[in-house]
Amino acid sequence: MSDWKTLDSANPTEEHSMLREMVRGWVASEVEPQALEHDREEKFNLGLFRQMGEMGLLGITAPVEHGGAGMDALAAALVNEEISYSDPGFCLAYLAHSMLFVNNLSRNGSEEQKARILPKVCSGEWVGAMAMSEPDIGTDVLGMSTTADRQEDGSWLINGRKMWITNGCIDDEGTPCDVVWTYAKTGVDQKGRAEISTFIVEKDHPGFSVGQKILDKTGMRASNTAELVYDDCRVPADALVGNPGESIIHMMRNLELERLTLAAQSVGIAHRCVVEMNRYATEREAFGRQIREFGQIQRHIGESFAEWRAMHAYLYDVARKMDVSSSGQRLDSDGIKLVATTMAKNIADRAMQVMGGYGYVGEYVVERLWRDAKLLEIGGGTLESHQKNITRDLAKDDSVLQ
Repeated sequence: MSDWKTLDSANPTEEHSMLREMVRGWVASEVEPQALEHDREEKFNLGLFRQMGEMGLLGITAPVEHGGAGMDALAAALVNEEISYSDPGFCLAYLAHSMLFVNNLSRNGSEEQKARILPKVCSGEWVGAMAMSEPDIGTDVLGMSTTADRQEDGSWLINGRKMWITNGCIDDEGTPCDVVWTYAKTGVDQKGRAEISTFIVEKDHPGFSVGQKILDKTGMRASNTAELVYDDCRVPADALVGNPGESIIHMMRNLELERLTLAAQSVGIAHRCVVEMNRYATEREAFGRQIREFGQIQRHIGESFAEWRAMHAYLYDVARKMDVSSSGQRLDSDGIKLVATTMAKNIADRAMQVMGGYGYVGEYVVERLWRDAKLLEIGGGTLESHQKNITRDLAKDDSVLQ
C-alpha cells in the first residue's frame, strides 16, 4: 500500500494504461478525421467499426475463448470515454454492439449460443443490436406489446415493432443488422404481470425487417437508428435465451454496465469541451485582452473543469467496483449516469457560450458534442428514472451514507 498516493484510478494496471494509449492513438488518427463528415451525412462508418474488431475492442468484456478480450468494466468505460472525445455518435454504435448485444450474450446466453455467435460479433463480421423500446413504450418495460408465441414444433412467432434501435440498420438502404437481442412478451406470471422473454433474432429469420431508418436526429447522427418490424417472425427454439420470463434478470445483469458506459461517453464529451473552450479562450482576444481574463469566461471554464474532474473520478470509482457478470451496483450506476450526463450537457453549453459564433457552427466540434450530449440524458434510462431509482434504493438501504 506504499504507492497508494500515486495510483491512477482511471488506469489502475499496466494493461489498462496500454489499452488507453492504443485507443487514444487510434481515435486521433482514424476517428477524428471522419467524425464531422459522418455526422453531416448521418452515416455509420462500418469500415471503422470493423477495425475495432481487428483491435479486439468489439468484445472488450467477452470471454477470450469466444474471441473476446476478457476485460473488465473499467476497460469498457475507458474505451467509451476515449472514442467519445472525438465522435460520440460512432461510439454509440459501438456501445450498442459491445455492451447491449455482446456483453448481454456473454453473460446470459447458452454455451451453444455463445460458441456460435460471439466469434462473429467480436470480430466485426456481424453487427449486433438490442431491441427493447417500442413506439409507445420506453422505460415501462412490462408494458411492451411485442409478443412471442410458442408453436407446436417448438419454434416461436414474434409480432410487434421496436423503435429507436441503435444499429437496427447498417446503411441508408435499410439493410438490417445481423443479429438483435430482442425482448418480447410470452405470457403473464402468477401475479398477473407480463412475462418478458429474450430471443436472438437474426437478419435472415423470415418476418424480420427494417421498418425505417430514422433520420434528422438532433445528435448521435454517426450511428444508425431504426424501427424494426417483427411480422410473424419465426425463430427456432434455440433462439430463446434461458427460460421464458427471465428477461428482467438479463436486463438487470447488463443495465448497470450500459449506464456506466453511457456515463463514460459523457465524460469524453466533457473533456473535449473543456479542452476546446480553454484553447479558444487563449487564442481569442477582445478589447486588447485574451478573453480568459474576463470573469464570466473564467466562471465557465473553472466550473466546467471542476465538474469534468468530479465526474471523471466518480466514473472510475464505480467502474473499479463493478462486476460485469452480475448486478449489485444499481445505486451508483444510476448515480454516475445521472450526474455525468447532466454535467456534460451543461459543459457543452458553456463551451458554446465561450466560443460564441464559432461554437455554434458544425466546423467547430463543440456544436456536435452539444447535440450528442442530450441523447445521453434519455437513452439507457431517463434522468427521472435514475432519480426515482436512487431515492428508492436509499430508502431500502442507506448504509452508503454512513
